[in-house]
Amino acid sequence: MSYPATRMLAMLELLQAHHGLGGRDLAQRLGVDERTVRRYAARLAELGIPVAAERGRYGGYRLMPGYKLPPLMLTDDEATAVVLGLLAGRRLGLAAEATEAALAKIRRVLPATLREQAGALEETLDFTLAERAAPTPASRAVLTLAAAIRDRRRVTLRYRSWQGARTERELDGHGLVFHSGRWYVTGHDHRSGEIRTFRVDRISAVVPGTASYEIPEESDPVRQVTASLARVPYAHLVEVVLHVPLAEASRRVPPSVATLTETPDGALLRMRAESLDGMATMLAGLGFPFTVRSPRELRTAVRRLAQRLLDQTPE
Repeated sequence: MSYPATRMLAMLELLQAHHGLGGRDLAQRLGVDERTVRRYAARLAELGIPVAAERGRYGGYRLMPGYKLPPLMLTDDEATAVVLGLLAGRRLGLAAEATEAALAKIRRVLPATLREQAGALEETLDFTLAERAAPTPASRAVLTLAAAIRDRRRVTLRYRSWQGARTERELDGHGLVFHSGRWYVTGHDHRSGEIRTFRVDRISAVVPGTASYEIPEESDPVRQVTASLARVPYAHLVEVVLHVPLAEASRRVPPSVATLTETPDGALLRMRAESLDGMATMLAGLGFPFTVRSPRELRTAVRRLAQRLLDQTPE
């Protein structure tokens, strides 16, 4: 740190990272004396950066609460972590427009060398996870829900169902879950009197209230969301016994696809399906012996699939 400007910026970075630091501590970290630290603090104040100096035995320097530092100061590792996080978020379908805007801002403030390295990372990095394009909820809705859940405050939602019906609901939120490119909120819905899951991109308004509540200890938002997705009202309710232990079935069938229950004959799979032909293909792909309980039409679909496979493998 041979240049005063560099040391002054380093002091600003230290104050950004800590609630407060003593003059002696700052001097040791910067490699200067305490008088120089006082001069740096005064210079920062002249530049409009509110560095507060507190005298006395336990005094020191700190940034005034609520101050947002311009520019954002990141180490190489921190900048790389931010870029990686934004690239992963973009692939997941997480707030696509905001992600692109944040990436553009980060690129503009990075030093030239690091900007080139980050650009190379962006150009060459790929993911095994397929890119997802899903509706993005309003950031304000996500943030308002998060604050209400943290503070245990009931909210009023204006919600549009998958059928287009619009309702107003009071919700005691238990948690937010990001799954397969979509945001969900789950909690106690006072309209139905049940634990329900709502897609956040279908929420047009969130109004925090004053009523408080407690989240049950047994609440598991991830499990609730995945279980509710398995109960989406598709055309056919399917029940199939997989003749394998429940633990083995659970490794192949995620909770967002179906519910699994242990039975004397194996694991009972319950789910809803729009296409019985597709359901037959899924069962065949599991590689487990199974017995169809319902619907009867699924047995026909399984036989039809078996015949197609036989027809494609002539002797």
